[in-house]
Amino acid sequence: MKFSFFDGHNDTLLNLYNNHKNDAESFFNTLSGGHIDYERAVNSGMAGGFFAIFPPPYTSLSLPDPEKFLTPEGYDVPLPEAVDPEACRKVTDEMIDLLYQIETGSNQRFKVVKDSNELEKTVQNGQMAAVLHFEGAEVISPDLSNLEYYYEKGLRSLGLVWSRPNAFAQGVPYRYPSTGDIGPGLSEQGIALVKKSNQLGIMLDTSHLNEKGFWDVVAHSNAPIVATHSNAYALSPISRNLTDEQLKAIGDSNGVAGVTYSVNMLRKDGKMIQETPIGEVVSHIRYIVQLIGADHIALGSDFDGTTLPNEINDVTGVPKLIEALEKDGFTNDEIERICFRNWHRVLADTWK
Repeated sequence: MKFSFFDGHNDTLLNLYNNHKNDAESFFNTLSGGHIDYERAVNSGMAGGFFAIFPPPYTSLSLPDPEKFLTPEGYDVPLPEAVDPEACRKVTDEMIDLLYQIETGSNQRFKVVKDSNELEKTVQNGQMAAVLHFEGAEVISPDLSNLEYYYEKGLRSLGLVWSRPNAFAQGVPYRYPSTGDIGPGLSEQGIALVKKSNQLGIMLDTSHLNEKGFWDVVAHSNAPIVATHSNAYALSPISRNLTDEQLKAIGDSNGVAGVTYSVNMLRKDGKMIQETPIGEVVSHIRYIVQLIGADHIALGSDFDGTTLPNEINDVTGVPKLIEALEKDGFTNDEIERICFRNWHRVLADTWK
């Protein structure tokens, strides 16, 4: 059985913006050095996904090399400093324009979706559905005065932080071994952002958020708790992954954790090794299913934003992952939930 899938996180706009001259048309050609373009994605069964906007710095396609920040136990990449909101706004606005240029030039093959009915119809029509996501809230004014502006521009998913601080929250550094219990919780502005996002119907993403911030979101949000691209800390004890208690909170809220294919977040040793077997992704999915159920796990690749296992390599490797899930004993119904239905449910429960 061939399964379509909806992906919880990609940095393909960043790839186009940095490496392909901000050229929307290139998305419909085979992109060298990237993980996603239209043809490869559609041929692999990708029905849509969260297209992230990630402003500077670190606008490269790879994370800082942990091997340069070794400790006796593992590594500790310093937390980057906060960035200038004005610089972020310029890049953010240009990348939003790029997303809509892709839609305009797609000949109705690609659509930015803004409500759950539109998402369902888009997928049923065989179009690729894109959700506009901000990876970090730097572009949002601390008084939230421009949040509705970006909502009107199509913002429907918001990561409170990337791995750096901003006016609302603090992210975690790439530290191994380490929990995410690093730094303070949400600021007053952060709590206000959570509540306003709930009111508007913007999904909140807790990936990259530190543990105190995560629990503040749980305390103040009335929407499902989501981490678009995070794995199980019990299997890979890196700061970016989620403890059992966090995963249970996601399940209790009827939320979703999107498993990422980032090798350092899959491996028990936290190393950036591309020979990591695809079975490690299956292991994280199996662990989370056993802990909180198949309704609360999804795919969150981090395509175009991280180092992948060689067996996956790019979007064309997802069918191999689905085949590995079948071999591991997952039923067709469970795979459909993991590949698409769980994301659709959470978005329907969150969007207005």
